[in-house]
Amino acid sequence: MSGSEIAFPHELIDLLRAACRVTVLTGAGISAESGIPTFRDAMTGLWARFRPEDLATPQAFERDPRLVWEWYSWRRGLVGKAKPNAAHLAVARLECLVREVVVVTQNVDGLHHRAGSSRVIELHGNIMRSRCSREGTVAATWEKPEEGPPQCERCGAYLRPDVVWFGEPLPQAALQEAYDTLSASDLVLSVGTSNVVEPAASMPWAAAAAGVPVAVVNLTMSGQRAGPGIFHLEGRAGAVLPGLLAAAWPEAAP
Repeated sequence: MSGSEIAFPHELIDLLRAACRVTVLTGAGISAESGIPTFRDAMTGLWARFRPEDLATPQAFERDPRLVWEWYSWRRGLVGKAKPNAAHLAVARLECLVREVVVVTQNVDGLHHRAGSSRVIELHGNIMRSRCSREGTVAATWEKPEEGPPQCERCGAYLRPDVVWFGEPLPQAALQEAYDTLSASDLVLSVGTSNVVEPAASMPWAAAAAGVPVAVVNLTMSGQRAGPGIFHLEGRAGAVLPGLLAAAWPEAAP
């Protein structure tokens, strides 16, 4: 179904047109349309014999840093080849139509930045960055050694992907900024996320409980909550989001 075929609720369109602050919460579903496999779907080929938990924990990196670095290098290659899709571009274009737009993403692929979104809160980090495993300092560039991960120029410790691993807390500053942004929003769009992985899973429902309208965009509404001020838009994000913008601002349609 294309965006033009979706019957968007008039109440939602009015809310979007009137909104001054919109927060877009995104998950793996929005990037799947760019060909990026979800975390568990990436366990194929040479990596099929591993569990994600075996390759994405501090303990795994300490045990076999070369293996973990190679896994993330392979995933980084997939991300580098991917391009922002129509959903990413629609989120970026929303900045031209609403006074303030903030993206809160669980994804680590950086596609929102590449699509043109100017304010992105990355809850789980960014796979295209690396940081010192000892000091936490982000490395802008690094030399690629013949074997294993590169080393920090300051202290010599291995660099690791700048992402949140199993057993690690989300960065507190990003988490607090996300909650503050959601509570100050006029509308929240929850796009391509199952809303079951905490703490991000509770974010749209906390906003709804506080009286902020929430529109859920997903391929299926299984597991999604219902209630006053919650709108369900079932379909591909790459069709739904451009269609929603066109419905709200037909005069600005490209």
